[in-house]
Amino acid sequence: MDQVKEYIEANRERFINELFDLLRIPSISAQSEHKPDMQRCAEFLAAALVKAGADRAEVMPTAGNPVVYAEKIIDPKARTVLVYGHYDVMPVDPREEWHTDPFEPVIRDGRIWGRGADDDKGQLWMHAKAFEAMCATGTLPCNVKFMLEGEEEIGSASLYDFCRQNKRLLKADIILVSDTSMLSMQTPSITCGLRGLAYMEVEITGPNKDLHSGLFGGAVANPANVLTRLVASLIDEQGRVTIPGFYDDVRELTPAERRAFNRAPFNLAAYKKSLEIGDVEGEAGYTTLERTGVRPSLDVNGIWGGYTGEGTKTVIPSKASAKISMRLVPNQDYRKISKLFERHFRRIAPKSVKVVVRSLHGGMPYVAPTDMPAYKAAERAVTETFGKKPLPFYSGGSIPVISGFESILGIKSLLIGFGLAEDAIHSPNESYGLEQFERGVETIPLFYKYFAESR
Repeated sequence: MDQVKEYIEANRERFINELFDLLRIPSISAQSEHKPDMQRCAEFLAAALVKAGADRAEVMPTAGNPVVYAEKIIDPKARTVLVYGHYDVMPVDPREEWHTDPFEPVIRDGRIWGRGADDDKGQLWMHAKAFEAMCATGTLPCNVKFMLEGEEEIGSASLYDFCRQNKRLLKADIILVSDTSMLSMQTPSITCGLRGLAYMEVEITGPNKDLHSGLFGGAVANPANVLTRLVASLIDEQGRVTIPGFYDDVRELTPAERRAFNRAPFNLAAYKKSLEIGDVEGEAGYTTLERTGVRPSLDVNGIWGGYTGEGTKTVIPSKASAKISMRLVPNQDYRKISKLFERHFRRIAPKSVKVVVRSLHGGMPYVAPTDMPAYKAAERAVTETFGKKPLPFYSGGSIPVISGFESILGIKSLLIGFGLAEDAIHSPNESYGLEQFERGVETIPLFYKYFAESR
């Protein structure tokens, strides 16, 4: 692997410059005005993968944003790794909180700042450059396929049909994913579990138009008042979700499992300080690690209604809405939870308003066995790069399509991410450490080597 290391070192600056070109493309899948940017980003990646050494790369259409597919087959009998990543990014709002232009990346304090720097352009670019290094040095030990989508941040709706229609094309021994995080640079980890997701939108409608709050206040239901009351009732004083049946399928950890889970390094004081909060909050009886890893949760992601502009406007709004996500744990089914949510929300709404409940997207929880060859290969690779054996880690995040890969393609996924909590993904001022990027590029070829050798 010395040749690979030398190639990476010699081309380190170019790798970053190319990543900057990718980060400059505002590929925001949630906003329709960026549809041309989605196509442009896909074409950029397809061209980059050909240049990196792929024998074939193409931008394949779907019902939504295109999928970039590429491959290099060195031997039909060799093991095949399917690299999954996503080139779409989250909206940048609120833009005024960014310290720099979100789509003009900069390096400051040893970090790359810009939307998508970590999630997931920076991480998928590690794979493209590690692949290039192996191709350039003639050391690629496995067949490699890439599947890079443009809808992960909005639920991957088109990717399920893409997988069904291309099962033969996507055949592989493992799906390799870098869209997750580590505990820290001092405590490397490999994600072996993800929470599922049920994402809902609710709309409350009262009067048929906005009303003067003096003439009608106290006589007509205010949708904003009703919505906030209903939303507040979804969590009780013990931090538990109040939807009937919500916890029915949740398996309680044994005392031994809880002790093992909480062995992961965690400093509560540092956690609170980094977030500038006075205290943590959540389901009573569980640690912060448990709350974010192995317990389900419910959160309001956005809430709006009425006048929010400068100055005053004394109205009772006609409508008020909210977006609500529920993170789920193994055995919970997002389809069942979505139905339970809708039934409950309609039941608790007063007759003075009309209610619309929409399920926007969702996905199942995912657990990756730590005894599979790919995990063992990743464990060896991370140990060699970081000088320390990685811990298995259950992430509180969700990648809904990962469970879909297993059910449709019959392939397990290995989640070997290099993000950190301080990267602020989905938030203003997203960043990605240069060391994180470099360690990722160094680790990935080692994974290929050890996976190719494993049986």
